[in-house]
Formats: sequence, structure tokens, C-alpha cells
Amino acid sequence: MAYKIAFFDIDGTLVNEEKQIPQDTIDAIHELKARGIEAVISTGRAPYFFTPIAEKLGIDSYVSLNGAYVVFQGKPVFKRAIPRTSMEQLVRHAASNNHSLVFEGEAFYYSNTEDHPFMISSVDSLKVDRPHYDPEFWENSEVFQVFLHCGEADEHHYIESIPELRFVRWHPNAMDVLPTDGSKALGIQFLLESLGIKPEEAVAFGDGLNDKEMLDYVGLGIAMGNSHPELLAHADFVTSSVDEQGIRKGLIHAGLLEA
Repeated sequence: MAYKIAFFDIDGTLVNEEKQIPQDTIDAIHELKARGIEAVISTGRAPYFFTPIAEKLGIDSYVSLNGAYVVFQGKPVFKRAIPRTSMEQLVRHAASNNHSLVFEGEAFYYSNTEDHPFMISSVDSLKVDRPHYDPEFWENSEVFQVFLHCGEADEHHYIESIPELRFVRWHPNAMDVLPTDGSKALGIQFLLESLGIKPEEAVAFGDGLNDKEMLDYVGLGIAMGNSHPELLAHADFVTSSVDEQGIRKGLIHAGLLEA
């Protein structure tokens, strides 16, 4: 199969635990682009979380916020906000459980608490600026994704009470919240259809639980060697870890780079 496009998760895929991009990964992406293959970031992060990463890699196309906000070559082409009724349920339920929420908008993100320890620990793990404080942001602006800060023992309360939303854990103290049918695969599907590229002509790299649908959807799903164990069943190939030339080795396996 002659693949035409490649999608890359960020955390644990393009960047390591220190949130640094290995030089070999940078070189591999640049070589891929030089061969005429479109490189696209596909992440749960919002665009304002990964601008320096995209610039360093020379990538201006991305599927962000777990498929809710898609940009191709610098221009927004798709966006889908969480319905207001679902937001109301989530805010009410979180308040009753004293759980912090962070609302991710188009230009920045905002918390409904100023110093909740779960919010601080999870956001700081991303090594990004902390959110601004605006508990009413969701009432006046589009929200594409939410961070819900709670432990695993409290997950079931939300899953059972708000079936219109999907909850995907990415940190011991935090989950991404998105529409039930939301996923990176949804954003990728829209982008591929708009470009006239078939799913089987696409490659995707990931390592986390929110990468399952993406790896299932494309023609060649590649899991990093440092992947969550549950992701491996969804991969067609398992490469080495991000710090062990995992991206390069995966691209060589796909026939997109030479050994």
C-alpha cells in the first residue's frame, strides 16, 4: 500500500516523558515531508498546547481536541463543540462532587477552580501554562473538550449519569470529556474525505487510550513501544519507544522512509 498521509499523537509519541521531541523524531518528520507525505498531528491537546511542537516539526495540519477541531495547512476545516445541555449536566454533577473542571475553548482554556490540587497536578504534567479562572466560560463560549479532575474510583458516577458524554482517562487525576461519538477518528475521517484520501491510505502513530479508534480506522495503525497495554490489540504494528527511534522505525516499516 502506498500511504499518502501520516497522523501522529503527541504525548508519548512525538514527545517523551520530559515533553521533549527527540532529534531523530524531528529528522524523521522532516524527511517524511520532503518525500511529499502529509504529516498531521492528531492529539487530545488543544492547539494552544502544542504550537511550539508543531513549529519545530514544520507541521501546520492537525486533528486536535480528540477530533473536535481540525486544521489543514493552517486553515480550520472542521469543529464540533460539546452540546450545551451536556455541559449543563457535567457542570452540575461535578459541582455536587467537588470535582474541578477545565473548559477548552478555541483560543484558550479556563478552569472553574483556582487551586484544586487535581487540576494543578494534571495540567502541570503537560508542562503548559495553567488555565485562566472563569467558572462561567462554558455559558458564553463554545467548549470543544473538558478536563474532569477526579480519581478512577469516581469515574462510574459520570459514566452512568451522563451517557451523552465520553470519558477518557489520561492522568491519574484527570479525564478528557467529549461527546459519546467523539474521537480522533472522527476528525481524521472528515479530513480524509475532504482530501479524497481513503482510510487505508493513511498511517497513524499513538500510545494512549484515546488512540484506539484512530489506529482502528486507518490502514496502518502503529503503537509505540511505550504504549498503554490496552492499545496494543488495536495496532497492526508495534514500534519501539519514543526515545528509541520509534517514529523512524515505524515509518520504515510503513515504507515511507528508507532504512
